[in-house]
Amino acid sequence: MTSDPIQLNLGEELLEEFLTRRRTFDPADVPAMANRYTESLGIGSSTVYLADIQQNLLFPISGGPAVPIEGTLAGWAFRTSSLRVAESSGGGLAAWFPLIDGAERLGVLLLEASALDRPALRRCRMLAGLLAMVITSKRDTSDSYSRTTRVDTMSLPAEMLRAFLPPRTVSTDQVVSTAVLEPAYNLGGDAFDHSLAAGVLHAAVLDAMGHDLASGLAAAVALAACRNARRNGADLPDLVSSIDDALIEWIPDRFATGVFLRLDLATGTLHWSNCGHPAPLLIRDQEVVTDALSSAPEPPLGLSGLMEGTRSTNTASLHPGDRVLLYTDGIIEAKGAHNELFGLERFADFVIRATAAGEMAPEALRRLIHALLGDQGSTLTDDATIMMIEWQPPFPRNADGSPA
Repeated sequence: MTSDPIQLNLGEELLEEFLTRRRTFDPADVPAMANRYTESLGIGSSTVYLADIQQNLLFPISGGPAVPIEGTLAGWAFRTSSLRVAESSGGGLAAWFPLIDGAERLGVLLLEASALDRPALRRCRMLAGLLAMVITSKRDTSDSYSRTTRVDTMSLPAEMLRAFLPPRTVSTDQVVSTAVLEPAYNLGGDAFDHSLAAGVLHAAVLDAMGHDLASGLAAAVALAACRNARRNGADLPDLVSSIDDALIEWIPDRFATGVFLRLDLATGTLHWSNCGHPAPLLIRDQEVVTDALSSAPEPPLGLSGLMEGTRSTNTASLHPGDRVLLYTDGIIEAKGAHNELFGLERFADFVIRATAAGEMAPEALRRLIHALLGDQGSTLTDDATIMMIEWQPPFPRNADGSPA
């Protein structure tokens, strides 16, 4: 393997072609383009794998058997978002590169080579980054990736809701917000949203009444009203009021509970509004801070006529390293094989143990939802959604945002 100028120029030309053609080629051509890049540079052959919705398996886009995420080198690369290199069965090397777009884990890139040097690893990291961007840009305009990675038939309400959901994970160097939602193929009315703009994290978790298409419609209307108000510059009280009004006007026979929050990333100031939903949990120094994010009870969204006055907004100050957990009641009310509730204490304890062991937030939630599904025999009687927000400012801050 060499790093001569001819190969470097060839590599740049191939990446340029990839970038230029990515808007027009068929998504199914992605594996061939990746393989052409690695083989043309004499690096080796490559295979692109994508994770299924429930993050149990990694499916090769080009076809072939899936690889389990648990207990495999490919899964280790996916779970830790880190490169893993090992000897292959043929005597060469197998390198697994995580495919990550921003903070969203998509899958892995396998490179099979006789040898690997630093320039080759660098080029493959660049390729993995480019592949992640290309795959993300094509996911919403093609069914190729969905067909490849689904292991079950999706219900109509679930299909509709998933079209509205944002990526599972968003992040900056100051905050990570990540979420999981089950049952993946048969959702009723749970939904989540998170967005970063102008130094603020906006996040929400919703639980619409019922488990049918009308429930999904209620959740979709609530999400749309939330985003519309937010993008029009509404503050938190007006945003919640907009969702109330939208449900009353368009889905008058349905209601939804929800928590809506805004986190100032510079100061850690958290504002939230709770509309008939379970109170968020605050985890600080690996312990739950009891009632830290509790608030006076208010009726669900769509039922604001039952309350006197306007909805309230609550405020708290986070400490660096704090984690905020938002969830729906399907999590704590899930029952195990012996009819015992999963429960709030077990839920919090799992997150504390996972994060204390150094697991990243997306992986901690992936393992948590799988533990819950394991208790349920891989089924749930109600939607279960979890969102975890970690505030990790690079430097301690005062209340006014200045360095401490």
